[in-house]
This record gives sequence, structure tokens and C-alpha cells, in this order.
Amino acid sequence: MKQVLQNMRDGKTTVTDVPIPTPQSGQALVQVAASLVSAGTERMLVEFGEKSLVGKARSRPDLVRQVMDKMRREGIIATLEATFNRLDSPMSLGYSSAGTILALGDGMEGFTIGQRVACAGGGYAVHAEYNLVPRSLLTPLPDSVDFESAAFTTLGAIALHGFRLAEPQVNERVAVIGLGLLGLLTIQIAAAAGCRVFGIDTNPERVELAKKFGISAVARPDAVNAGLAFTTNHGFDSVIICADTGSNDPVELAGAIARDKARVVATGAVGLTIPRKVYFEKELTFVNSRSYGPGRYDPSYEEKGRDYPIGFVRWTEGRNFQTIVDLLESGKLLVQPLITQRYPIEQAAEAYEVITGKSKLSFLGVLLKYPQGQTEPTRVIHFPRTSPAAPAGVQLGMLGAGLFANATLLPAIKKVSGFDLLGIASASGMHAQHSAKKFGFAYACSEDRQVIEDPQINTIAILTRHNTHADLVIQALQAGKHVFVEKPLAVTPDQLERIITQLSQPNNGLLMVGFNRRFAPLAQALKKFLANRAEPLHAHYRVNAGYIPLNHWTHDPEQGGRIIGEGCHFVDFLSMLAGSTPVTVSAQALPDKGKYNQDNVSMTYTFSDGSIGVVDYLASGDKSFGKERVEVFCGGRVAVLDDYRSLEMVENGNRKLIKPGFKQDKGHQAEMQVLVNSLQTGTAPIPYEDLVGVSRAMFSAQESMRSDGARIKI
Repeated sequence: MKQVLQNMRDGKTTVTDVPIPTPQSGQALVQVAASLVSAGTERMLVEFGEKSLVGKARSRPDLVRQVMDKMRREGIIATLEATFNRLDSPMSLGYSSAGTILALGDGMEGFTIGQRVACAGGGYAVHAEYNLVPRSLLTPLPDSVDFESAAFTTLGAIALHGFRLAEPQVNERVAVIGLGLLGLLTIQIAAAAGCRVFGIDTNPERVELAKKFGISAVARPDAVNAGLAFTTNHGFDSVIICADTGSNDPVELAGAIARDKARVVATGAVGLTIPRKVYFEKELTFVNSRSYGPGRYDPSYEEKGRDYPIGFVRWTEGRNFQTIVDLLESGKLLVQPLITQRYPIEQAAEAYEVITGKSKLSFLGVLLKYPQGQTEPTRVIHFPRTSPAAPAGVQLGMLGAGLFANATLLPAIKKVSGFDLLGIASASGMHAQHSAKKFGFAYACSEDRQVIEDPQINTIAILTRHNTHADLVIQALQAGKHVFVEKPLAVTPDQLERIITQLSQPNNGLLMVGFNRRFAPLAQALKKFLANRAEPLHAHYRVNAGYIPLNHWTHDPEQGGRIIGEGCHFVDFLSMLAGSTPVTVSAQALPDKGKYNQDNVSMTYTFSDGSIGVVDYLASGDKSFGKERVEVFCGGRVAVLDDYRSLEMVENGNRKLIKPGFKQDKGHQAEMQVLVNSLQTGTAPIPYEDLVGVSRAMFSAQESMRSDGARIKI
């Protein structure tokens, strides 16, 4: 299928062939008929992408600070590699479309194949021939609403939410500043709600268009006097700012024309310096409108379909979408007069020339149109091979093509001989296409089974969301493949037991978990330093993990949480040093206080030889400080591993410092070399008892936290 993508590094907007996506649970596959190009959000993204690196830095100082913090932690080279990899990732454009449902994932009761729908959401209702859309972002369409009009549903919901925040009443006087697409939708919504509406714009043509909708409207120079006359010198009950400008003029104008104790709502992107005098004297309420309505930015609502009770949240984003469709059906919201340009998907680049002003054409509503039922959807994209296959090596198939795959693991793989990259899959298809082209895979697709069942592939790398790891491991082993799975191996004890059962079956391939740190050069030097020890050791692993907002996917209980998802790395490292997995654990977490999610945890493990390992995993620190530090005491020896950038070893008064350069090395390349070697020898890279023991140690730590730090036998 064809999809519009933007490269954030060079700013190029392209129409690219990518595999048709595969619907997951709670999603529908929609064949798109029309999508709306946003002259606000999308224009800003495109213009940001087109800036030089210096220009990007000037416009986003917050990102510059993040880069500087990472540079202090991990070094210049690693930071530059990560930054350029992130910039090189494709970005899907678009967030408002309409089409017909072609397929449904599990849990999509209430929707049917062949149903006409409006689609919403960045990353979902994108400019592509086919969209994957969660149920909460789908709105059924009556036959009387055409696809072109329905493509305005999301933008209409943005206008509607801003109008609701103004809290207008019937016959109240509402001013709308800015009569672009958003403003022209807002004036119609306000009129349909029984308000007396007044429009203001700097463009005379848009003023005249507003008048054609029966709305009183004036040019900006006449706004104050005409507005006072319209309100019999009382001022407007509410003012909604829909302008798109860096100027502070709309906010100042809103204060001038608002009545005493009125509400001012900013829906557009404008300067936000509030003039204190007028806003203070009139005691005005100022509100910034946030997108489509309640539910926006809540993964449990948008991705999992958990609606809010109507008695507590009357107007969610989903109910706002339905209202817009109802207004379109009734004829109270007219959008066809707002359409100024239509382009077939193949000519999408021309649409972006229009909204960025390069074509010098005037515009309002710019639509992309898509062919309907003309060709068989592309499910696999093949690429010409640039190097011969490696018959004795790793014929690799990869599941998942996210940031970790592109920024960390695939660059490491490319530095190791013995890999033949065959197939890569991602649910959206887009990321798989990008990774395949960039790193030299033979093909890209969106279905895991395509890769798992490929007879040419002997090894499957699993880099998907944590809760999918166990099922994919079992499927790949049952197919007779070797498996490399990123941590964690499992997120529940039941998943782990099913993997153990599968490992007992004949004809399995080898299994390896991505515990890269144990293979890092400095980690191996540390292990050698402690070799032949005659006493138990004490090791302390401090992790300055950093704060992650509670709505991030890593906090989702279905994903296991941060301790299961990342903490296993550090328990594996201690097990490697101790030479065995833990036998007991006692764990306690700091109080969350509404900010954290049991991600400030201290875990104390004991080992069979009496060794003690402590993992302090902390989210409450400063990210600019180093992330990881290991201190080991044993038999007159002390070792300190500082963030995989230096290793200090002390014995008999002699100090040895290993500092191998500017680049942090956490062992990803060495890990991949071990994988190649293991497949050649037929030996498991990490003993299975270690993989199972570390997983059980993490589940036991969770049990201990629930038991107020009680010591749990693993």
C-alpha cells in the first residue's frame, strides 16, 4: 500500500510502498477513501523536519537538554548515533480519515466488516491506503455522510471540544478569532448550538466565506468597534481563538472584546502572553484547549477501548466524534464548501507544498483521495539483496522494528559477520519497511507468522512489546527456530511455565534472552577479576533509571511494569558474577505518592554460596547523572564498574583502571557474536536455568514487595 511518510532528519515527505498492516486485538483495518491534511499540526511537523540541525535545536531547546543529558551519561559517540537514528526514523503524517472496515481484530464487537467509519488519531488515521484504528477512535457513518465530509470528523471534534470548554449558553454571544479551517468549523458549531456568533480574521476572503454561512464577520481592524456594537457594548460571553500565529495579538484582542468574567479559549496555536491589566480587571478565565476531548492522551481509553462512564464524563473524544457526524448528517455542519484542493495519494507531496505556502496557492481544506478496491493490497515488500546469503550462519527473521531495533540492535548486528537478514515484521508495516530498506533485509511484512513460518529463516529475533514475548517464543520454538528474545522472557509466572514446558519438547532450537550487559567487555573483565574467589561476594547494582510518566506503556500492568521489564537485566548481571541464580529475595518500594508506579525499589538477593546482591532501581533521580554503577567487594578485592565506561579494580593496594574510550559499550555487539558462535556449536548462549531463575527471581521480588519486604524463597 502507499503511505505518506516524513523523514525528520532531512524533512523529505514521500509516498512510500509499505506492507498492508495487520489488525491486532481491539483494532480494525480500514480501507481509506479520503483523509484531511492538517494545515496546523502537519504543517508544523513538516516545517520542523525541513529545518537544519541547528534550526531544530533552536526550535526545540527541551530536546537539546535531553541530548546533552544523554551525552553526559553515555558519551558523545553513542549520543550522536542514537540521535541520528531517531531522526532517521520515518514519521507517519495525518490524523483524520474515513473509509470502510476490511478486517477486525479480537474484541471488536459492535463493528462489522464492510461498515463505513470515520477514523481519528495520530499514528492511526494516517495518510495511507489502509489504516489500523482502535475501536475508541472509530465512528460509524450513516450512508448520507460522504467520505470526503467524514474526513473532517477529527478536526471537527477539535473545534467542538474548544467550543465546549467555553461553556456557552443558548443565545450567548460568541466571538471566534481566526477563520481558517478550524475557525470556520467552530462558527458553524456555535451557530448550531443556538449562539449568536461573530467572526474575525485578517483575510477578507475568509471573512466573506463566514458571511456565506450566515455569520456576522469582520476584518481585524474593525474587530473591536464592530464587536462592541454586536454585543450592545457588553462584550462577548466567550471568545474562542482559532488563529494560527506566533503573535500575541489574538490573546490581546480577546481580552479587549470579552465581557466582564468571560471565558477565553485558545484552540489554535498562538502567542500566550496574557496581558495582565485587561484580564485582571475583567477577571477573565483563560483555557488552553487540548485536542479532541477527554480520553485524548489516555492509552487505556484510546488503545484499550475503556470508555468513561457517561454520567461522569459526558463528552469524551469518542462522543465528540459522534456529535460531529450527527451534525454532518443533519446538514448543520457544512464542510464541502471548505474543500479547496483534492489530490490523489500519489501526489501527496503537492498537498504539502500547498499547506507550507511553497506553491503560493490559497487553501482551506486539502484532501487526499485513495483508490477503492482496484488492486490487491501489498502484504510483503521485497528488496534486492546487496550481499550473498551466509548459508552457515544466522538466517535471521525479526519481529518488531521499533527504536531499539533500529538504534541499537540492528547496528550491532551489522558489525558482526555471520548474519543473513531475511525478513522483518511490524504490525504497522511502516517501520518494517524502513528497517528492511535501511539494514538490508530481503523483505518486510506486517504478519509475524510470515517470518516465523519462512523455511529459509533459522533464527527469530523478538523485539515486540513485553507481553507478546512468551507467545512468540513458543510459536518460534514450535516451528523449530532458534530464538533471540529481548528481555523480559515472560511477564507472568504462567507464561514462564508454558515456555519451560515447550523447552522440554524435542526439536526446539536454542533460546537466548537479550541480557547484553553480561557480555559487555568491562563486565567480562570484572568477571575475570573475581575468578577463583574463595569467599562469597557482595555486589551492589545502583540504577538511576529516571522518571517515566505514568501513562507510558512500560507502566501498563499487562506489560509487566518496569521492574519486570528492565530490572531483570541487573539481576542477571548479579547472577553472572555470583555464578548461580538467586535463592531468596527481599524487596521493598518507596511510596509512590501518585507520581511513581513501584519503580523506586530496593531488592536484596542471596545466592547458594552465601553471596549477596543488591539492586537499587530508582526512578526519582536526575537523568543527567550516570545511569548504572556496580560495586563489588570480595576476598580483599574491590571493583567499581561505572556506567560501562570505566572499570576500577583494587587488590593488595594496587589500582587498575580500564577506560576504553569515549563510547559506552553495554555489550550488544558482543552479545550478537555470542549468538552466532552458539548456533555454530549448538550450545545455549546462557544456561536455561539462568534464564528461568532470573525470571522467577523477578516474580518473587514482586511477591516480596506485596508482602512488605518479606523474604521469599525463589
